Amino acid sequence: MSRRYEAVLLDAFGTLITVDDPFVRLREAVAEALAVDVPLAAAEEAFLAEMRYYADHCHEGRDPGSLEALHADCAAIVLEHLGIDLDPHLAVRLLGHSIRYRAYADAEPALAGLRAAQVPVAVVSNADYTLPSMLEQAGLRVDYVCSSAATGSSKPDPGIFQAALAELGTEPCGALHVGDTPAADAAGARAAGVDVRIIDRSGSGGADTIAALTEILELIG
Repeated sequence: MSRRYEAVLLDAFGTLITVDDPFVRLREAVAEALAVDVPLAAAEEAFLAEMRYYADHCHEGRDPGSLEALHADCAAIVLEHLGIDLDPHLAVRLLGHSIRYRAYADAEPALAGLRAAQVPVAVVSNADYTLPSMLEQAGLRVDYVCSSAATGSSKPDPGIFQAALAELGTEPCGALHVGDTPAADAAGARAAGVDVRIIDRSGSGGADTIAALTEILELIG
């Protein structure tokens, strides 16, 4: 029996994985390392500013040296927002202690179902070159991972999707992409000729949305 889709592409952040309690972890790390009591609202503001910077520059983390520089820039943003003067190397370690990745509850069941159905999967995400280890930390196993740093293309540019399709040996018309951001995931996938669904776990999404990743198993046919 033929399937509707022969391969599935998945975004990482906001789709498969998220950062586990980053505001609380940052506050605790600062308190433990520096004995400074940071208000939770200040930790949230600092971390969100860092996340916005990382999202715009993650493609620059192509190797250990460039990633170290990116981490230093991210740590500097956190320190600036918190008003803390700290050695940059210590700041990077402090930020590192605040970042732990966890998988959404529907991620592994969806991946397990796709493995059982023998449907190849690739992660397509704007991230630095260590994206495979981020997924592993969250307990997820995916054979093909295409990051913006590794491919030199960032969503919504279709190049990153084309790189994933080449890895899977799949034509655009035979693939489905699922992500959480219409501006990047939907626009980029469609520009590459790939069908797309947006994950909206609130269940309030409209057309072309799914409420859980396990719905992919029904979509592939």
